[in-house]
Amino acid sequence: MNKEQKAAGWLTNWGWVLLYILLMAGAVGFILQEKSGQIEDYPPEKITLTFRHFWIKEHDRPLLAIFEEVVKNYQESHPNVKVNFEGLDQTIHREQRLKSEMVTGTPPDMFVLFGGAEIEPYVRSNRLMDLTAFTEENGLKQQFKDLHLWTFNQHIYGLPIEGNAEPLYYNKRIFEQLGLTVPGTLAELDQVIGSLSAAGYIPFALGNEDLWPAGVFAHYLMDRYAGPELIQELVTGVPGASFRNSGYLEAFRHLNRWIGEGAFSGNANNVSTENAVKLFTGGKAAMYLNGNWDINLFSGPAAPPDFQNRVGVIPFPARDAGSEASVAGGYTIGVGLSSSLTGAKREAALELMKAFYTKEIQTRIVYEGLRIPSMRIGFDPQKTGPVFAQVMELMEQNNQSFVPYDNLLSPEVKTTFLSVIEEMIDGKLQADTALKELQAASKQYWNLIRSSAGQ
Repeated sequence: MNKEQKAAGWLTNWGWVLLYILLMAGAVGFILQEKSGQIEDYPPEKITLTFRHFWIKEHDRPLLAIFEEVVKNYQESHPNVKVNFEGLDQTIHREQRLKSEMVTGTPPDMFVLFGGAEIEPYVRSNRLMDLTAFTEENGLKQQFKDLHLWTFNQHIYGLPIEGNAEPLYYNKRIFEQLGLTVPGTLAELDQVIGSLSAAGYIPFALGNEDLWPAGVFAHYLMDRYAGPELIQELVTGVPGASFRNSGYLEAFRHLNRWIGEGAFSGNANNVSTENAVKLFTGGKAAMYLNGNWDINLFSGPAAPPDFQNRVGVIPFPARDAGSEASVAGGYTIGVGLSSSLTGAKREAALELMKAFYTKEIQTRIVYEGLRIPSMRIGFDPQKTGPVFAQVMELMEQNNQSFVPYDNLLSPEVKTTFLSVIEEMIDGKLQADTALKELQAASKQYWNLIRSSAGQ
């Protein structure tokens, strides 16, 4: 056998071996590449978050639009997360659904709620996520103007999304036409009410369909006649503190008197906020008492084009001349998270919270929603319209404020508070009986609290 034949035989014998090795190496490489591709393309965990809000009223539309956009952008940047953004009537959410869900431990993942006494039972039952570390890690804690309604035992259980104030709005044109002086005391307000009624105007536009708007009048009168200390004693259970006292009796009798004199728009308990505002913007009512969140309704389709220029903003009058009139308000409306959130779902919810609480969103809340920011940001009040600018000026100049009573009272006592005011507005209840019912509800509440605490 010559050399050429030997070489050919070697190639024949070993060529198949080399080809086999090459094929096997290629197969192994292909498999490894496939596995590597599978690891790289493995989709992240699918997450669904439930978020419930109560931004369903006409005055809430600008705010709703802002947060719908935030949620949309968040979902686009987090394609594995689906946010079920649900709107529900505020009363149903606060007084019915959320309460029962907190008992069963099945609240939404994220929800809008009110700080203060309303969330205290949720904190005690460990239903709200502790956000203390979240605020510190993201440098948020010092950016808020006031967190005391969200802080219990030095831990934070929710974050305010906006501030609020409850000033008295009045129609400057009507006051000028009738030669009325802007009231600085309750006695002067009584005179204004009489003059307006005599001239055929409704003194106060009131829509109490949601129950709490009439409570604004009640807590102002209670504050003016009894001062701020008494309500603090009542909500903290100081022994001997009682709703049946001379100051509150004068306050409720004053409210009874206004009701009897026709100071409020008719059938108020069945009138919505929106329709009450229409009485004010339409020139039928001369005054309107409610939160700054209703300002955007002053430029609605039913209002004259220049109506905002006709509106003056003042604090609810003081009891006596020379006294500074405090303004009800605070940082009560915010967002809370369920304590049951864990793992990737918890992280997704906190990422969405970060998207809510930015200076950009707070600035939009001011300019687009005409809401008081909860965080320390700079903005130009002149760009918000004349009414909001007056509200902000009032808040800056006023050194006294108090938290609205429906945010201070325990949920059980607050229910009675709003109920007796509703009956008073209908002319079915007098001051002394209303206070008797309030005190009974308060006594029952504190007996329950003390018995459960073993005191």
